[in-house]
Amino acid sequence: MGAFVEPSREIDYFKPSVMIWKTRRRSLQLTRRGVVMGILNTTPDSFSDGGKHVRAASALSYAHQMVKEGAEIIDIGGESTRPGAAGVDLAEEIQRTIPLIHSLRNESEVLISIDTSKASVARAALEAGADIVNDVTGLRGDPDMPRVCADYQAGVCVMHMQGAPRTMQQNPDYEGAGGVVAAVQSFFAERFEMLVALGVDPEAICFDPGIGFGKTLEHNLELLRHLEALQQDRPLLLGVSRKSMISALTGENDPEQRDVATATITALAYRDGIRLHRVHNVSMNLQALRVAEALA
Repeated sequence: MGAFVEPSREIDYFKPSVMIWKTRRRSLQLTRRGVVMGILNTTPDSFSDGGKHVRAASALSYAHQMVKEGAEIIDIGGESTRPGAAGVDLAEEIQRTIPLIHSLRNESEVLISIDTSKASVARAALEAGADIVNDVTGLRGDPDMPRVCADYQAGVCVMHMQGAPRTMQQNPDYEGAGGVVAAVQSFFAERFEMLVALGVDPEAICFDPGIGFGKTLEHNLELLRHLEALQQDRPLLLGVSRKSMISALTGENDPEQRDVATATITALAYRDGIRLHRVHNVSMNLQALRVAEALA
C-alpha cells in the first residue's frame, strides 16, 4: 500500500480486476456488488440502539429481520465503543454475544461478525460459528488477536482509531504531510504487513477508516472525500451509520432520524469504490446501493 497521493481526475488508481474478501464460511465478490453489514448491539449503552436488543429473543428476532431485509453480514457486539464508553469485562461480553451467535448460526447461513477487541471473545465467537472478527483497535488491543484470526481463517476487519473509546474524541490531531488521510493510509499499510507476517491471509483482510473514532468533523469529511485513495488492493468497510457527524452537518439530534443521510453517504461512497457498508437501517441502505450500482 503506497503513500498518500492527492486524488485527481488524471490519476489512474490501481484497482484489482476482481476484489475478494475471504471469510470462514465463504468469500465475498466485491468488484461491483455492494454488501450491507447489519449492526446488532447487545449492549445497554450504544449510542443509537442501546438497550433495544439486550434480551436474547429480541436480538435473534432482529437478526433474522435484517437478514430478510438483505443483510449479508450480521455484526454482533457486546461492548459499546461510542465516545466516552466504559469497558466491559470478559465474562459479561461473552454472555451478551456467544449464545446469540450460536443460536443465529443454528438457524441461518448468514455471515456473522463479532465486534470485539478481546481475543478470548473472538475465539469463543468463532467456535460458536462466527465468520469475521471486526476489531476497532485494528488487532492491536490484544496481542493474541492476530493468531486467533489466523488459526480460524476468519475474515478480519482492521479499523483505524486514534486513542481509545473513552478518550478518543477529547483532542484528536493529525500532524504532518497529508494529515488524517496519510495517517490512515500509513496505518493500513503497517497493519497489513504485520498481520500477513503473523499468518493472516491477505485476502481475509479488509480495512475501516474509523469514521468518528478519534476524528473531528473535518477529519471525517476529509476521509470521506478521499475514499478512493484509502482503498487500494483491499476492500474498505465504511461505518457512518447515524453517527454524530451527521448531526453536525444536518442538525438532526435523534440518531434514528439520520438514516436518510446515512443512505446518501452509502450511495456516494459506492461511486468511490466502497462495497462494504456497516449500517443500522438495512433496507434503506440496500436500496441506495442498488440504485448506485445501476448508475455506475
